[in-house]
Amino acid sequence: MNVGAYFVDRRPLTIPAFRRLWVASAVTAVGGSFSLIAVPTQLFTLAGSSAMVAVSAAVSLCTLIGSALWSGALADAMDRRRLLLAGNSGLGLAYLGLWLNALLGLDSVPLLLVLVAVHGVSFGTTLTAMGAAVPRVVPAEQLVAANSLSSLTRYSGAVVGPLLAGVLIPVIGLGALYLLDALALGIVLWAVAMLPELPPPAEAVRAAGTLRRLGDGFRYLAGHRVLVAVLAVDLAAMVFALPHALLPELAERTYGGPAGGGAQLGLLFAAYPAGVLLAGLLSGTFSRARRHGALMASAALAWGCCVLLLGLAADLRTALVALVAGGAVNFVLSTMRNAISQAYTDDALRGRIQGSLTVVLMGGPQLANVLHGFGGAVLGARAAIGIGGALTVLTVALLVRAVPELWRYR
Repeated sequence: MNVGAYFVDRRPLTIPAFRRLWVASAVTAVGGSFSLIAVPTQLFTLAGSSAMVAVSAAVSLCTLIGSALWSGALADAMDRRRLLLAGNSGLGLAYLGLWLNALLGLDSVPLLLVLVAVHGVSFGTTLTAMGAAVPRVVPAEQLVAANSLSSLTRYSGAVVGPLLAGVLIPVIGLGALYLLDALALGIVLWAVAMLPELPPPAEAVRAAGTLRRLGDGFRYLAGHRVLVAVLAVDLAAMVFALPHALLPELAERTYGGPAGGGAQLGLLFAAYPAGVLLAGLLSGTFSRARRHGALMASAALAWGCCVLLLGLAADLRTALVALVAGGAVNFVLSTMRNAISQAYTDDALRGRIQGSLTVVLMGGPQLANVLHGFGGAVLGARAAIGIGGALTVLTVALLVRAVPELWRYR
């Protein structure tokens, strides 16, 4: 038995273009996680309610939807490398704006929301362009391995990032975290600039010339029953059971953390990516698996159970165990989801389909923040989280029964 086959599948790293992106992501993963903590923490501190975190998520969701659809059409009509540069440059400007807002002591919630909107536009563009670009540089049979490697580095940094943020916030303040994000993004811009040109196929250029083609991605997805089931399962897992918007409230009001963030908040934000990291170290097991549909559905059910346990947890230790286990099963869920969706995609429509997927897959967490933010304000953080976990288990079970092709998908 080759024991090494169960560990990290490194085959995509032999491809120079992917390797540069991967190395850059390893460097920037820590910095890239700072703003994810700083923005909701700053809003909760200024407004005193998770409802403002929900408003911020709604702003991000609306801007991301428009940006993903528009950039999806652009990715089928122009060099995808140039589109990646534009999206990452916009992210850098958003981080610099957040830093200046904090540095000048403006404490302006409306200005924060404007900068969140700029971030949403840039983030939607970056994700869509990256999703369309990676399958051009990685062979189809290595897409699961490439997604696993990307998740591993991203969440490795996300373990260190929240822990550092919890320590750094009381010492250097939130503003410095935004500046570190902007500086780290420079590494990504270098890696993208070093990519070869990635022009779309000629037939994609002819098909993507008008705004009426923006809906092609959704029409393509709607015609594939397994893809619809994949997205529905993923949406159920995200919308009902992704509790990030409530972690600042949970840290302060349930586990006794200080106002404005501290060790408890850092541990809660780090626990989920720690679970992803642990699963990622065994990514060879999943990258060579055949039953992608069954693995994805099972992971979604397990994720709902983990979130239900988080809602029931009265102490920080139990909450951290639930989040670590949830991160591990969510690694399997997201890896299988990406592999199935990318394997189905025609390259001539890849940009528009990726734009549609970005709306669904990244819009889901933002919608989760909206629902959890308002739900936490009305019901309390633990009750809102527990109900979300139970709804996930029920919804995924019904979807598997309604679309048995998903369970049988190989």
